[in-house]
Amino acid sequence: MSPVLATEVSDARAGRRPVVVPEPTLFSDLRNATDPEPRAGDVARVMTGPGGSLPAGTDCPPMPTDTSCGPHAHDGRGRTAPAALVGIARLAASSPPAETRRKSEERPQYFALPVRSMLNRCESNRVPFEWTINPYRGCEFGCHYCYARYTHEYMEIDGREFERKIFVKQRPDVLLARDINRKYSFRPDGAPEHIAIGSATDPYQPAENEFGVTRACLEELARRRGLRVSIITKSNHIVRDVDVLQRIAERSTLSIQLSVTTMRARLARLLEPRAPRPDLRIGAVKTLREAGLSVGVFSAPVLPGINDSAEEMESVAAAAREAGALWYAAGVLFLMPSSKKKFMPFLREKFPRLAEGYAKWYERDAYPPEAYRKIVSERVKALQKKYAFQARPWDELKQQMPCAQMTLGLSGEGISERLRSCATG
Repeated sequence: MSPVLATEVSDARAGRRPVVVPEPTLFSDLRNATDPEPRAGDVARVMTGPGGSLPAGTDCPPMPTDTSCGPHAHDGRGRTAPAALVGIARLAASSPPAETRRKSEERPQYFALPVRSMLNRCESNRVPFEWTINPYRGCEFGCHYCYARYTHEYMEIDGREFERKIFVKQRPDVLLARDINRKYSFRPDGAPEHIAIGSATDPYQPAENEFGVTRACLEELARRRGLRVSIITKSNHIVRDVDVLQRIAERSTLSIQLSVTTMRARLARLLEPRAPRPDLRIGAVKTLREAGLSVGVFSAPVLPGINDSAEEMESVAAAAREAGALWYAAGVLFLMPSSKKKFMPFLREKFPRLAEGYAKWYERDAYPPEAYRKIVSERVKALQKKYAFQARPWDELKQQMPCAQMTLGLSGEGISERLRSCATG
């Protein structure tokens, strides 16, 4: 039994020619000495003319090491747990340490979070799901670009602690059973509402090996009929649950996405320090497909100047097709203020020649310019056609979707506030 059961540019030109003036690239120089591997090709070129111009125009402190006073012992400002916290912040401040078998000094801190609900309503009309299940708060994979860091800020914890302070939700089976009975419903046209697992945390991060919250949720979902469920993960550990996933698929509609940003292992390790290697994720796609499950690959985020070349994107699409993936999709980098505090110092250190361009592009918006998004979108469409991928299950539905996971689409300026509710559970 799971231990928790008992108790989310520079306008420089790339090389001059006598007569022909090349169109501007994303940044002045995409190569730099700290790139982990040679570039696969040029970055997507930015269109000139209307819509193609750039919008007008924090150091990361060391991780806290004091674990003596609970999750709020040090929040980056030297403050101890405040007395007037409310809601999820109050619950987090009172969360006791969760016992762990891990002995490594590099392990994160785990806390037992006494939540009141496992199934949380999504209020955005830009995502294809109505409900979210996030088994944990925080994610150990430590992806430098992760948009979900703001969910820690709801608990009055610095977003840079997202991978260091992991909150384990308690009594998931009991709460989810109650939530489905009380909350879950069908749309007026009879279609079941969509439950997305992993919108603000990875459900198969290392914590799952110990605490089993994701497995507990899946077991409850497997007891139901007529649901519509999707899962997104960067981890090959999802294959552990093939048996329960098959049971869910027999009784409900189940879709699984493996997130793969690049096939270059060294680049992936740089961007996603503690996530499984890309080849292991692609291997999980193959295993899940052989088990008869509906599986696709989602390449997100597409990072300007880093993994957005045509060759780079095609390498992911080709690997996905070879593994038997039914669909392939991608989404551009969505950079919220809480994420910038982590991502921009990383960019200045590892890709210094890109930093100025990113600062300009993301100065006033969480997305890059529309012209760039269009280019990436066209590349994705071309790859989908070339490798004969089918549409994602939710894209096939003709009825209006009330609620795209933040990074599932290539559009959506100014929607960050409406998306927040989708990742807070």
